Amino acid sequence: VVSYTGCITFPSRLTEVAEFNGNPDSLFFNDGKRRIDFVLVYEDESKSASEKKGSQRRREFFEGSLMNMGVELEATQSVMDEKLVYVKVHMPFEVLCTYAEVLHIKLPIQPNDLAPQSSAYNCFTHHFYPSEDVIAKEADFFTAPFQKDQLKCFWVKDREQFFTPAMRSRMAYYILSRAPYDVKGNVKKFGFNKLLDGGVYKAAYPLHDCRFNVKSKEPDCPNERFLLYNEWAHPKSFYKMQPLDLIRKYFGEKIGMYFAWLGFYTVMLTLAAAVGLGCFIYGYTTRETSTWSKEVCDPRIGGEIVMCPQCDEICPYWRLNTTCESSKRLCIFDNYGTLVFAIFMSVWVTLFLEFWKRYQAELEHDWDTVEFLQQEEQLRPEYEAKCIYERVNPVTQETEKVPYTACGKCMRVSCGIGTVLFWVLLIIASVVGVIVYRLAMFITFSSKLRSELNNRKELEPFKEYVTPQMATSITASIISFIIIMILNSVYEKVAIWITDFELPRTKTEYENSLTLKMFLFQFVNYYSSCFYIAFFKGKVVGYPGQPVYWLGSLRNEECDPGGCLTELTTQLSIIMTGKAVWNNIQEVLLPWVKNLMFRHCTQVGSEKVIPRWEQDYRLQPIGKLGLFYEYLEMVIQFGFVTLFVASFPLAPLLALFNNLCEIRVDAWKITTQFRRVVPEKAQDIGAWQPILQGVAILAVATNAAIIAFTSDMIPRLVYYWAFSVSPYSDGSDHTMTGYINSSLSVFNIADFKKAIRPSEEITPYWFNNITTCRYRDFRHPPSHPNQYDFSIYHWHVIAAKLAFMIVVEHIVYFTKFMLSYMIPDVPEALKEQIKRERYLTQVILHETNIKHFKELMKPIADNLQNEIEEPELDLTL
Repeated sequence: VVSYTGCITFPSRLTEVAEFNGNPDSLFFNDGKRRIDFVLVYEDESKSASEKKGSQRRREFFEGSLMNMGVELEATQSVMDEKLVYVKVHMPFEVLCTYAEVLHIKLPIQPNDLAPQSSAYNCFTHHFYPSEDVIAKEADFFTAPFQKDQLKCFWVKDREQFFTPAMRSRMAYYILSRAPYDVKGNVKKFGFNKLLDGGVYKAAYPLHDCRFNVKSKEPDCPNERFLLYNEWAHPKSFYKMQPLDLIRKYFGEKIGMYFAWLGFYTVMLTLAAAVGLGCFIYGYTTRETSTWSKEVCDPRIGGEIVMCPQCDEICPYWRLNTTCESSKRLCIFDNYGTLVFAIFMSVWVTLFLEFWKRYQAELEHDWDTVEFLQQEEQLRPEYEAKCIYERVNPVTQETEKVPYTACGKCMRVSCGIGTVLFWVLLIIASVVGVIVYRLAMFITFSSKLRSELNNRKELEPFKEYVTPQMATSITASIISFIIIMILNSVYEKVAIWITDFELPRTKTEYENSLTLKMFLFQFVNYYSSCFYIAFFKGKVVGYPGQPVYWLGSLRNEECDPGGCLTELTTQLSIIMTGKAVWNNIQEVLLPWVKNLMFRHCTQVGSEKVIPRWEQDYRLQPIGKLGLFYEYLEMVIQFGFVTLFVASFPLAPLLALFNNLCEIRVDAWKITTQFRRVVPEKAQDIGAWQPILQGVAILAVATNAAIIAFTSDMIPRLVYYWAFSVSPYSDGSDHTMTGYINSSLSVFNIADFKKAIRPSEEITPYWFNNITTCRYRDFRHPPSHPNQYDFSIYHWHVIAAKLAFMIVVEHIVYFTKFMLSYMIPDVPEALKEQIKRERYLTQVILHETNIKHFKELMKPIADNLQNEIEEPELDLTL
């Protein structure tokens, strides 16, 4: 590897200084021959009093190091701001060859003449791809890791076009990250990000090839950014498939893999959304005909049932039919169609993950990343800079430098785990705080909301829809969402600091470590309130005469009269909608407003021509974590779609609408509002794959538990099959008639304690000579020897719930296992094609080496033939 070993400070005059030549579309130095592979921007210290001491020395040393490594530099003063200087970086062909070998970059050796594979899916979707007249199809080659001494083996038609702009930028960034900027004693300091963080340089980025909405006037410019905007990022192209090959070529395999996954996920969501919408329509159309909702709304049944107060003293008695509308809403989601849909989603998520693996394998093959991690993964410069300890490499058995001892690594990991656990406990504490708010505000809403609705005529239409439970649930959901956003912004910085402290070896390890930390936090942050409503709220409330209290004074809250499933649906819809709106504001408005303000503050005269590198400087940087937050957003959404889909069948439909916008918004953002990212290789979606698999496994348990313990499906089934006929009932036919009466227990009003009994001021006018009230539970009546203890119905229901959960889980898990076993991760035809290409690649390299060897030996053989007198000896090659 070419490296700098000197210790002198290079004067800045070694960097070429050139005036802008007036060509705004140029991607070359002023000579028009040397291509710009990277741009560095700094503020001239002679024209800025804010320049930090020592910045000039570090910058000159750094640029001198680059030139000593063979990199060519050219500096140009800004047209817009005379304080700014743009240092353009060019990688000569020899330097590119050197670092292409270091990075094991695969390059073409011969056109691939094997017939491409086709599938029924491609036959259907090719009509939605951009025309090949607009975006030409990429030529397919046999490739091999580049070796400088075997240059003749590779398909070099044009030295300037041999390495693509994405490869050149990637190699330039590799050199920038490892060029030293200071030397103290025998210790060299390097790491380009430190110069950016310290303000020595204000920005560093590769160039876009043209403006996004105007073609370049340069004759050889491919105008790939213009094509991507028109055929991918523009709203008019919403119906088109994504040009993944061009995305990968322009932005790199990592961004290409993200958009491939997002597109595949969106296509699969179409099926889930269609089935979920059908389930919703079924529930909506049958809500009026449901037997138990009819009984609730019937004045002769629900109108005659008096329900016990749901809080102490200030809550009145109420009639069951006041919950008629909420019962109808519950019927939309709590029906047998939801059970079928929950099982379907468990199978859907398995099919999604298995078919994604197959599609990912095809992309790995097409993009030459099959052996990326084994061949090309390099150490992080931050890791290399701190390697001061020695150890024996277990693979090579050679001594190597590491940044910490085994004890030090254990200490770093332990510190990281402890910090993550602390923040998880902090989230749990915030959830407990929201629960206390719900308990306190329910009492307030119970005392004031009803009086407001009764006294104000303009609120009369909302009387049937707004209940204290609903008002508490909505406000608590909004507060929970605000807390989630605040904790996210704080923990993000903490997670990055912890991961930096752990000092992972490679960038893949760094991203995987950060991914696990962030997802664990986000999982608890986003889903904890949903888990509380689904599995804890209303489960331990006691009975009217002996309720359960929190903190000694706050009565544990009960579910909404329509059931906790309605509240869970409300919570999910608020969080999903709020999250989508918030993310769109952050992703679209913030960069657009920042760019608009920057352009306004740096306006120049209309007669001035702005070069390409200054146009890109006015855009926003992509950020150090790149696509991390995009993946995180989608995986959190994936959790909402799968974990709680039994309570909200419309979640896939909302996710589908969001993703259709998300693809174009992300495309528009990185194409028009951000500087060009440094292209990165990626073999797959990294640590997100096992996370998705873990969520899919957990989703089976959560949906089975929601149906068993949160919905009323199991109690209704137990009543229909067991308690609607003899010996528990006089009827002989299975029916749902009488279910409401059997699901409500009886409480004697005289058994109220004085501190709990409702005050006479709030007693309804119709409450005359009534001695009992009803409540949701399965307990013995007051006249029973075991009054208020759980009845046989309760234990039947518990047994049925446990049996349902165990049976459904085992059936679904077995189905998932069989599907995973039957669907191979890599198609057999693709395996054979990979083997065939590897074999042909080896043959081509072998034959090329033999041919090259013959060319080298031919002069020697000819000389020997001329010197040897025996004519029968043939030395011809």
